Amino acid sequence: MDAYMDEMLTRLSRYASRESIERISRINNRKLIEWITEVAELLEPSSIFVNTGTKEDLEYIRRRAIEKGEEIPSKYNPLHTVHFDGVFDLARDRENTRILTVGGTSISMINTRDREEGLRELSEIYRGIMKGKEMYIGFYCFGPKDSSFTLYGVQVTDSAYVMHSENILYRVCYDVFVEKGESLRYMRFLHSTGELNEYGWSRNVSKRRIYVDLLENITYSVNTQYAGNTVGLKKLSLRLCVYQGYREGWLCEHMFIVGVKGPGDRVSYFTGAFPAGCGKTSTALIADTVVGDDLAIIRNVNGEARGVNPEVGMFGIIDGVNPVDDPEIYRILTSRDTEVIFANVLLTEDGEVWWNGKTSEPRKGINYAGEWWPGKLDEKGKPIPPSHPNARFTTSIFYLSKVDPRINDPMGVPVHGMIFGGRDSDTWVPVEEAFNWVHGIVTKAASLESERTTAVLGKAGEREFNPFAILDFLSISPGDFINLHFKFGEELTREPRIYGVNYFLRDDKGRYLTEKVDKRVWLKWMELRANNDVDALETPTGFIPLYDDLAELFRRELGKEFPVELYEKLFTIRVGKHLEKAERIYRIYEKIPETPRVFFDTLLEHKRRLKQALDKYGSLIPPSKLDRR
Repeated sequence: MDAYMDEMLTRLSRYASRESIERISRINNRKLIEWITEVAELLEPSSIFVNTGTKEDLEYIRRRAIEKGEEIPSKYNPLHTVHFDGVFDLARDRENTRILTVGGTSISMINTRDREEGLRELSEIYRGIMKGKEMYIGFYCFGPKDSSFTLYGVQVTDSAYVMHSENILYRVCYDVFVEKGESLRYMRFLHSTGELNEYGWSRNVSKRRIYVDLLENITYSVNTQYAGNTVGLKKLSLRLCVYQGYREGWLCEHMFIVGVKGPGDRVSYFTGAFPAGCGKTSTALIADTVVGDDLAIIRNVNGEARGVNPEVGMFGIIDGVNPVDDPEIYRILTSRDTEVIFANVLLTEDGEVWWNGKTSEPRKGINYAGEWWPGKLDEKGKPIPPSHPNARFTTSIFYLSKVDPRINDPMGVPVHGMIFGGRDSDTWVPVEEAFNWVHGIVTKAASLESERTTAVLGKAGEREFNPFAILDFLSISPGDFINLHFKFGEELTREPRIYGVNYFLRDDKGRYLTEKVDKRVWLKWMELRANNDVDALETPTGFIPLYDDLAELFRRELGKEFPVELYEKLFTIRVGKHLEKAERIYRIYEKIPETPRVFFDTLLEHKRRLKQALDKYGSLIPPSKLDRR
């Protein structure tokens, strides 16, 4: 080690023990050690703990989270702990999440901030913020070890809860940093909860900042505890990953990866993107195998799209999870053998974890707003729910009984199809295949919308535009993201099929036309189509299933009949609604200058087909009008 590195470690020794210094010194990476030193001198922690991923280190982090009061253990299972974020820190902060750009250059539909001003502001907020606190440093793989897909990350935080979460969600890769030294490229994440109030919540939420610096591949997060704002390798890394993929020609997606079994021993893999509350998790868990439930890195390998899950854990919404609709997750969350961090649920006085969906009744205890009892009202006289609608669970994906055996495959799994689904009461059919890759990217992925529910701010039923279900996590313009997909597809020798799904179609009385379990049939049909095993009916908007194929799948997969009358209702092409949607989408993208010409040409062709169909068949086209057999 040279004199300069010795100097860095000497400066760092003011804050770190001899053991921590020794652990840091084993990583032969000048820039990384320099950054850690500068961060320590700015934040001034009282001590530093370096997480190497040993059993002892993982247990130390978990124990510190409990000792500091960041997590409270359940009396029913000591491996089940409860964390509270505080009443003003219960979700991602859209307004204060900013991409730092040189000169404050704008990015279409993305919040930005002048880079120089943002870094100056952060420097003032961070100064001395860890005085009297322990700093934790962790090293993680964002993907399987020894994989060309994998990115790497370094997390610095003063929250043992944040590091405990990352230890569950990601592979600890201290050994990789030691082995690769200077040659390793990595993301950096700097977080502090800031000053805490008497409840242990971040006090200065008005100075909550989540800034993403693309130039330095680093995210900053301060005065917040909610995992979506703080756990660096979750949605913060997604923005960095999207940007790197854009520059290098591969895809970083807000998608699950699942395996669907076909005839014989065949398994076909699908990725899926759904906005919150649209069936993403339930679709993943109703599939035959699960590679991942949330994120995907997809690369071109010899002309084939292949995907890996960068995570090994699940950070899911717990509200409504029940033993009937979600038996797999419910089993994990109530088992005495699983490690789970619950966030913003109810912890009863007798030590039970309770959430909306639990079979027992809620009892007096503590929740995200402090003490809670049945009938408690807020200052406006409204009932305070015992468990918050955005309450979460963090646990290992390996507890799933159907975790895919290829989850750690360094070459990933072949992507046979991509699925896009939103909450849509009156337009999309339950399942439809796009004509081709470009048509699918334009009319399914880039046109994705979802109706708001009463749980989301805004008028219920209004459609919220959310292309690729990733708008909140983009670091580039939606137009550039579309163009990336076009270019990615051009390089493939076999493009994945693209499908749109909709589980929320209603009849004229407002009743849902499908049941929750029906999505298993839609998955099975997509598997058959991706392998050219069944024909389909061509419509103005894509290919839909033939009745006989669905009737057979309903009997085989669900043991129930599928009436032809229901098929006709479900798969009627609602031409007028599609034209309205196409107009909405066109108006959005004509304000995004980066949108490629091919997008508009494809959308105009889509509208032309719809208008021809309108003239020929009218506004509603049931399948029987198109089926010439």
